[in-house]
Amino acid sequence: MSTLKDIQAPVKQEMNDFELKFRQSMKSKVMLLDKIMDYIIKRKGKQMRPLFVFLTAAITGNINEATYRGAALIELLHTASLVHDDVVDNAHYRRGFFSINALWKNKIAVLVGDFLLSKGLLLSLKNDDFGLLRIVSNAVQQMSEGELLQMEKARKLDITEELYYEVIRQKTASLITSCCEVGASSGGGTAEDISKMGTFGTNVGMAFQIKDDLFDYESAAIGKPTGIDIRERKMTLPVIYALKQSSSSEVATIKKMISDSEKKSGNVKKVIEFVVAKGGIDYATKKMNHFLSEAIAILKTYPDSVYRNSLEQLLAFTISRKT
Repeated sequence: MSTLKDIQAPVKQEMNDFELKFRQSMKSKVMLLDKIMDYIIKRKGKQMRPLFVFLTAAITGNINEATYRGAALIELLHTASLVHDDVVDNAHYRRGFFSINALWKNKIAVLVGDFLLSKGLLLSLKNDDFGLLRIVSNAVQQMSEGELLQMEKARKLDITEELYYEVIRQKTASLITSCCEVGASSGGGTAEDISKMGTFGTNVGMAFQIKDDLFDYESAAIGKPTGIDIRERKMTLPVIYALKQSSSSEVATIKKMISDSEKKSGNVKKVIEFVVAKGGIDYATKKMNHFLSEAIAILKTYPDSVYRNSLEQLLAFTISRKT
């Protein structure tokens, strides 16, 4: 299995240059803001989103200044949404670090999110990147709608498999879709390239989210499942499928267990055992692999290159990750 460092190799210089350009794009004359921006940069994750942008730009055209701006736009708007999410969720940690609201309180966190959002908008407007701005703004809208749709349905625990796909397409896949569309658009790809890369990104995002859902059950075999989604009353694909295979009385019992799982910790283990017994894990894994195959099929329509190879390795890395 390739490491992330191996996967980044063909665009290593571009990723390093992007880091410098992105730091510059977050500068502020306000000392407090500058301090918070520095904190955000230092706790950045694996830089998967810019990687998707650069690699898709390279296989559909070429990496240029618009590509750097597109990657920065995605990072700015996405980071803004994460800062606001932490306020909404009252979350004090993200990726093992204290969240902005935990360190500087909610009011400052909301304003920081607004600042990041405005930085992204101004970066695009300054360079007339209206096409890129349209792509990313659409993703932000879908992410918000997906989150609200999930919250609306979570109260009733009545999400169907079709609705589940719609939620994760909007909430998770739309961002990766936008990364790939921005890469193709900024790199000079055709309308067909942009559409194909968008579909590729959507399939990657769907597979990624199902993998995330499976983490709730990953250690079920050794008796130490996490069950975080169950406690939060999130109806993920393994549960949805398991309920579909059950009688009305079983459905009522399991839904009651999920509703009471925060108060009764033993319920989580029972729900997980039920999902495993009904084949929910196997079904979700099968669906994840289906989306993955669809993504790979799109990549195969492009000539073999180090960039395409890295994208294929990135898919494998995404699905085999442990966190």
